Amino acid sequence: MDLRIFTEPQQGASYDTLLTVAKATEDLGFDAFFRSDHYLAMGSADGLPGPTDAWITLAGLARETRRIRLGTLMTAGTFRLPGVLAIQVAQVDQMSGGRIELGLGAGWFEEEHKAYGIPFPKEKFGRLEEQLAIVTGLWETEPGKTFDFDGTYYRLTESPALPKPAQQKLPVLIGGHGAKRTPRLAAKYADEFNIPFASVEDSERQFGRVRAAAEEAGRKGDDLVYSNVLVACVGKDDAEVARRAAVIGREVAELKENGLAGSPAEVVEKIGRYAAVGSSRIYFQILDLDDLDHLELIASEVQSQLN
Repeated sequence: MDLRIFTEPQQGASYDTLLTVAKATEDLGFDAFFRSDHYLAMGSADGLPGPTDAWITLAGLARETRRIRLGTLMTAGTFRLPGVLAIQVAQVDQMSGGRIELGLGAGWFEEEHKAYGIPFPKEKFGRLEEQLAIVTGLWETEPGKTFDFDGTYYRLTESPALPKPAQQKLPVLIGGHGAKRTPRLAAKYADEFNIPFASVEDSERQFGRVRAAAEEAGRKGDDLVYSNVLVACVGKDDAEVARRAAVIGREVAELKENGLAGSPAEVVEKIGRYAAVGSSRIYFQILDLDDLDHLELIASEVQSQLN
């Protein structure tokens, strides 16, 4: 079971805070550091000191870390033109020495688009499908050849398809709860399928849909990695769990129901239930980025048992 750290910087985090968490992620032996791609805080958070751009952040972290993999859950397809995104991600992959993974989604948070003047088209899923075709097509084009694409939303003509990522195959993540189009898209383009904030039962159901879609597309179901994102609130005792829950404005009972909360033993047991339905990678959503003791506890008492 791979354990990864997932952050939500739009809720309030500077680059320096993210760098501190990323370095702790690396030092404590976690597999990867991922971040969301949002420009506006959600809920009651003030978002101070303001948003940080996902790919600028990852470019900086690429130069200041050495081992951990880095990526997004998920880059919003509405934020960047696909040709530009392919260039950005390939460049950051080169800067990291080949440690980047691209999670790409359709985009959904209309308010942040309004806040920063970003177009929010009605038909987003069709655009996402074309974006995936373009980004992966550009990377797969042999050096010296050109790439063309004539779609409903995007057109590329004689693109040199440069630069290339450092990795021969840069992993692409697709995720979500959609029952039909999402599994089909994952079967065609994804190296990893991720389902966020889902129960064990819903995860099993969605993983099954993706496996079936992969087989229909001529792939083996096991060709994909299957993963979960779950909020984390772990404590040595009940008082520590309650304190951490209060800091992030959540109730302990709700966190235990919907996330990875409680003692290390409780969390290990619940991860085991996700593993039993096919998950091999867990992203711990860490909402209090100042609490590095939380990461240390997960590393020493949860990760150690799973290893």
